[in-house]
Amino acid sequence: MTATPETTPQTAPEASGGGLLLGIDIGTSSSKGVLVRPDGTLVAQARREHTTSSPFPGWFEHDAERVWWGEFCSLAQELLARRPAREPLAAVGVSGIGPCLLPTDDRGTPVRPAILYGVDTRAVAEIAEQNERYGAEDVIRRCGAPLTSQAVGPKLAWLRRHEPAAYAATDRWYMASSYLVHRLTGRYVLDHHSASQCTPLYDLAARAWISERREEIAPGLAWPELVWPSDPVGAVTPEAEARTGIPRGTPVVAGTVDAWAEAVGVGVAAPGDLMLMYGTTMFLVATLERPLTSPHLWGTAGAFEGTYCLAAGMATSGAVTGWLRDLTGTSYEQLTAEAAQLPPGAEGLVMLPYFAGERTPLFDPDARGLVHGLTLRHGRGHLYRAALEATAYGVRHNLAAMGEAGAAADRLVAVGGGAHALWTRIVSDVTGRAQHLPRHTIGAAYGDAFLAAVGAGLARPGDIAHWNPVVEVVTPDPAASAVYDELYGLYLDLYPATREAAHVLAARHRIDSGAIREA
Repeated sequence: MTATPETTPQTAPEASGGGLLLGIDIGTSSSKGVLVRPDGTLVAQARREHTTSSPFPGWFEHDAERVWWGEFCSLAQELLARRPAREPLAAVGVSGIGPCLLPTDDRGTPVRPAILYGVDTRAVAEIAEQNERYGAEDVIRRCGAPLTSQAVGPKLAWLRRHEPAAYAATDRWYMASSYLVHRLTGRYVLDHHSASQCTPLYDLAARAWISERREEIAPGLAWPELVWPSDPVGAVTPEAEARTGIPRGTPVVAGTVDAWAEAVGVGVAAPGDLMLMYGTTMFLVATLERPLTSPHLWGTAGAFEGTYCLAAGMATSGAVTGWLRDLTGTSYEQLTAEAAQLPPGAEGLVMLPYFAGERTPLFDPDARGLVHGLTLRHGRGHLYRAALEATAYGVRHNLAAMGEAGAAADRLVAVGGGAHALWTRIVSDVTGRAQHLPRHTIGAAYGDAFLAAVGAGLARPGDIAHWNPVVEVVTPDPAASAVYDELYGLYLDLYPATREAAHVLAARHRIDSGAIREA
């Protein structure tokens, strides 16, 4: 592996007037915010950590009032306190984890915690029922993606069946970004990209809700107006000003799911561009010139009108490294240093990273984590390196699925808090692919600020190349890649070889946890 500066010079345009852009993103385990000038200059950034609730196996939830809105307010207040004098605020952009399901009453007050995206696997029975009702192939054809734990439709059906009192109190439902927009402006909207992940409720070609399915799956609910992520949808209300410090009347754009905001923020806009988002989960977004579908991936609307995407997502990546950090009581820095001293393959270990099931390309909520090859001489550094390598094998597996679906991935852009030297080096060595690192890899909040700039008329979609140029390229080491080619074959073999046992253990886990729940 070598890391080299990007050779093509890119010059930022002259700074223009118009005011600052505030971008805030709500992630799985942290929230981030930035203040950015209209030329892309980063003025200030801030971060908050939070936890994800998992009251039962397969359940993952957030307290929307405390985590989503509370951390938004805290970040906004901190960033605005650091705003340079005489620089007004021009617009606000938001993003968040998704697709999620937050049921609320008609005033937008949550009636229960938000049910998170594909890591939450509670709606297995409802997925099967909706596949039977609408036809698995027709769902993919019309909606662009198969029905999986990622989809909102089965989550709505689960709520109606298992928590009838909560459903009876529900009038609206939100995702993280749309809930923040509501709290800021009073509007009830959802962007087209987020809607395209509400399988089987959104028609990808028609760019519209499927009305008959809405009433069948979730009768009696009000549905959000569909807009595009950079569309200005309202202005900050006096009530929101009092909580956030954002001046009343400041324009707010619709925002979107965090991975797509992050893709916007690093210039993954041309066909052939693909983003690797290193975070609690690993996410891949490929930009397309036409819609593509695959039974193993998610076809979606893009962040801008007229664009499409093919996406993939692993259920865990940083979540496993965090688990190892907590389990060993060791810092990330120490674990990384120990792992970096080891050769490719972690001296004979191969890990399956399915600690929360797996999303693409397996779509198996009952897949389970596995460390194969353990001996008494292996230590925490070996496990940590094996976890990084497991994520890299998962990336390679998903890139192969994208290629089979017809999506070219000519340029890979690495972003996210986990995009550090060792991890990106391992991913390049495992995949045999170079990765481009932009100047800013701070996350979706930067993309939120750019979407706000576009909505406020201070930038055009193509201006992101000047906002966030590539500054480094990570290239694979052929010798390491040869080792990983052999180990990747073992990685692919391990899942089918252990799937039956994993499913038995997953069922056992549900039985045992059910007994604990009832006790």
